[in-house]
Amino acid sequence: MTSVERRASLSLASIFALRMLGLFIVLPVFVLEAQRYPGGDDPAQIGLAMGIYGLTQAVLQLPLGMASDRLGRKRVIVFGLLLFAAGSLLAAAATSLNGLILGRSLQGAGAVSAAVTALLADLTRDEVRTKAMALVGGSIGLMFALSLVLAPVLVAAIGLPGLFVLTAGLALGGVAMVVWGVPPEPAVHKNQPRGKLSEVLRHPGLLRLNFGVFMLHSVQLAMWMAVPALLEQAGLSKDHHWWVYLPAVLASFFVMGGTLFPLERRGYLRAVFLAAIGLIALVQLGLLATASATPTVTSLGLLMFVFFCGFNILEASQPSMASRLAPPQARGAALGVYNTLQSLGLFAGGLAGGLLVKGYGVQGLFAVCTAATLLWLVIAWPMQPPGKTAGPAVSVAP
Repeated sequence: MTSVERRASLSLASIFALRMLGLFIVLPVFVLEAQRYPGGDDPAQIGLAMGIYGLTQAVLQLPLGMASDRLGRKRVIVFGLLLFAAGSLLAAAATSLNGLILGRSLQGAGAVSAAVTALLADLTRDEVRTKAMALVGGSIGLMFALSLVLAPVLVAAIGLPGLFVLTAGLALGGVAMVVWGVPPEPAVHKNQPRGKLSEVLRHPGLLRLNFGVFMLHSVQLAMWMAVPALLEQAGLSKDHHWWVYLPAVLASFFVMGGTLFPLERRGYLRAVFLAAIGLIALVQLGLLATASATPTVTSLGLLMFVFFCGFNILEASQPSMASRLAPPQARGAALGVYNTLQSLGLFAGGLAGGLLVKGYGVQGLFAVCTAATLLWLVIAWPMQPPGKTAGPAVSVAP
């Protein structure tokens, strides 16, 4: 990477990290803490409160992504982070589950993922983009692990409202990073002809990636409706769940670094991509078997390690492939669609996870997750990685 590419990758990964820490830090304790609010005795309502931010993100990812093609990436990112901060403060002031749902909805309206990834694609070359996206994906995984360590301690000290105030502060820190840390954005999205949304919606490769990110985040969020309870059944108190999550996440980074980048350079990106989907499916099947028997900390720790190996590989490879397949003049729109499907996945995972646990128990939840991931593998199978060019992006027939 050049110095500009390193600075862009690290600063934009930091923005993602601050925002995702704000989202993730409530997840490990949300189900338990939300039960204290009026209306908190309904798992389906709790699942809606957990996943509703994904729905509002889905509504706004595409408009804000397209706006970034015309108005500039940084303006859109700052606007979205300020919305996220406002939603966090609204959730902090909530006195009922409906208030939490409203605050989480406004949090999701700060849909900056498309603009951030589009700016990262603008500032990096094809040959280093997967590595740059991996820094973003790695920051997401690291923030998730950090949230698992911090959340029980912080919620005991400041409660769920205090956690939401903290997330507002993290969002404002992201604004400062945009203003002073991110390199100047190129004018390529202003000078080139305006891209057409139809170019994005007709592209078979982009459609497969969009379906894939929807499935990945649906399954990820649905899992957390059941995994914390399984760990408690295995005898691990919620204060110690990070004993399982943190080593699993950190070890998975080494696996990703030792497999994804070397194998991509050798032309095996498709094989790694499909294998990662297969790992996610195997984990869901393993969780189904574990939930049907007596869970143990060892078995759950192994499953979490395998899950994060697949998840981190996919978090790095999928947006990189999407940015390289997208027409440069419609990159914001393409990543807007991609992140819209990601956000819809978060909403669907939270809502469906709550409904499945309520109606069919955790076995039903993991059975559906297994079937959904296998369907994803079938649809992804024809996918071919984008080629390499010297330019800033690639548009090839998949």
